[in-house]
Amino acid sequence: MTTTSPLPSRTTTAFFVQAAISFGVASLAVGIGITYLPVDRWIRGFLAVGCLFLVSSVFTLAKCVRDQQEYVLVSRAEQEARMEKFLSEHDSYGLQPAA
Repeated sequence: MTTTSPLPSRTTTAFFVQAAISFGVASLAVGIGITYLPVDRWIRGFLAVGCLFLVSSVFTLAKCVRDQQEYVLVSRAEQEARMEKFLSEHDSYGLQPAA
């Protein structure tokens, strides 16, 4: 008997589009806010670089979380496959017919 954990559902197209649009709107709003902020040019530059670093860090963190989840899923699948192979090779009740 094979027991496998169900695969996580894929992201729907609508959810992906919503996430992309919300990211674009948020980035645009922050960009406009920094551009029209009534402060010196160097302060706006500092905030812009900080914002770009923050966005870059968020993408890196999201990738690391995704990679960790994929590693856990693959590790579980490997462990289940090894266990099934072990159990099929070591039939302690003699239920498998002799070859």
